[in-house]
Amino acid sequence: MGVALCALLLALSYSAEAQGPKKTPRLCYLGSSAPETLLNLKPFHDRLRALHYNEGQNITFEYRYFEGKIERAPELAADLVRVKCDVILTIGTEATVAAKGATQTVPIVMGFSGDAVRLGIIADLARPGGNITGLTSINAELSGKRLELLEEIVPKLSRVALLWSPGNPNTQQFVEETETVARSFRIEIQSIEVKTVDDFDDAFRTATKKHVEALMLGGGGFFNAHQRRVVEVAAKGQLPAIYPNSQFVEAGGLMAYAEDRTYMFRRAAEYVDKILKGTKPADLPVERPTKFELVINLKAAKQIGLAIPQSVLYRADKVIK
Repeated sequence: MGVALCALLLALSYSAEAQGPKKTPRLCYLGSSAPETLLNLKPFHDRLRALHYNEGQNITFEYRYFEGKIERAPELAADLVRVKCDVILTIGTEATVAAKGATQTVPIVMGFSGDAVRLGIIADLARPGGNITGLTSINAELSGKRLELLEEIVPKLSRVALLWSPGNPNTQQFVEETETVARSFRIEIQSIEVKTVDDFDDAFRTATKKHVEALMLGGGGFFNAHQRRVVEVAAKGQLPAIYPNSQFVEAGGLMAYAEDRTYMFRRAAEYVDKILKGTKPADLPVERPTKFELVINLKAAKQIGLAIPQSVLYRADKVIK
């Protein structure tokens, strides 16, 4: 029996050596800018650690940022495919579209994106098909709520500037839906295109000439990469502004109403976990956001001489004083 046991142990040892060391999965990230991406990734990494993934031990990370230069996203996505990522996490619509164009085999998890079905990123929410799953945003559908909030803080609001970037594939839908819902509020939308950083000053001069009373901002990696610049110019123009995510408010902006991205990125970590354990992306339904947050910056309000009504402050999930 002793001889037989030794032979068995020797055979198992030989088998393990023949198989070699277990491959450590490589998780890759594609986003607009380092500060924005790292802020989003904090809840993602927290959840990964809770799921027993530790960098350098049983997982490695690769990061790529296109720094608001949308034209670089496809090149960076292709680079992530070349370094043999096991999963790519995309942050934003442009990153998701670029990753989709770079690979049809590497699993892709969306941290958030524009309407993934309408943009043709996936076939269906319940049955996404292909190699892409995760979470999709409803940014355009939130326009009505944002206009309603602007009406509450700006008495007799009648004209709003809407800044948008042509590099975001979701822009056309966002602008059209915003203009449609604005008509029901009897609010006129002044649509202003912003292509480069140098266009910001001209955009706000145009808004001033049009006598707008408030500002809305379209989503996308371009604006996210230049948050502080947008916030500074809005404050200089004394314009009450509502933004597409809370990071603009953290950067000094007035107000944001958006999906709860902390929750979304925690869920994205759970998607990654399932894929690394063998589940196919096509078998994981894509989620639309169900949690939303209103964030208000009272310092920004004071800077432009605006008093936020208590009825709005009571509804805020977070108030920066």
